[in-house]
Amino acid sequence: MILLTFNIVNSDADTKSSAGISMVERLKITEENTKSILHILDVHDIKASFFIEISIVEKLQILIKAISAQGHEIAFYNENSTLAKIESVKKQTEELLSKQIRGIRQKEVKYSLEELKSLEFNYVSNIDNANILFPFKRLKRDTEILEDNGVSVVPESISPYSQLPYNDFVFQVLPMQYYQNMVFETLKSEEYVLIYVNSWQFTDFKKYGLKMPFYRRYNSGKKMEDKLVALLTFINGKELATSRMKDYIF
Repeated sequence: MILLTFNIVNSDADTKSSAGISMVERLKITEENTKSILHILDVHDIKASFFIEISIVEKLQILIKAISAQGHEIAFYNENSTLAKIESVKKQTEELLSKQIRGIRQKEVKYSLEELKSLEFNYVSNIDNANILFPFKRLKRDTEILEDNGVSVVPESISPYSQLPYNDFVFQVLPMQYYQNMVFETLKSEEYVLIYVNSWQFTDFKKYGLKMPFYRRYNSGKKMEDKLVALLTFINGKELATSRMKDYIF
């Protein structure tokens, strides 16, 4: 099973111009990137899970309704919001969609399973920092989904062959043929592959005058769209099963 997920989060890149770029403009970039992702998924008839960053959820109500209406899962991504803020946004979004928000993803700020359970989350999908050193690190850890205190804990996927994680950076930099082979081989020994990328990776940084390290500019923007198209074409061509996270876990 392939669990395809997207982190919807604004880019925090600095600008080359001293004038900078407003939060409204950053949000608009995020919306346009997300719409591009939605279009690609629609063309290939594949459903995914979208982890919306807590601080921008209330500003993306129309987009969130569109994501849900197309059959994708809405979950949350927390960067640095308080538990009270998460609880408030969760209730508002559940009322908006008339659906329960089951999942949350954390990276740097991580709340305990007890705290997340108190907010009625059913699963947590924590991720690590991904940087230029990741492809050179040998990783080994259990990738089995475990239940702890009534909450399912979904770890990041790692290729048992290359020992590379299926994170946003690896997706961006690896040649797609190699990445596809990695996915195909992993599914021979693992029950699922959890893939995640960030909406800001689909940004044309040059167009908006945003400064970004060379290894993060590489294959960004339109090239990321092309890579996603290639991956989904591969998935459909090999008739590989895909699922939203909440459906797979429950």
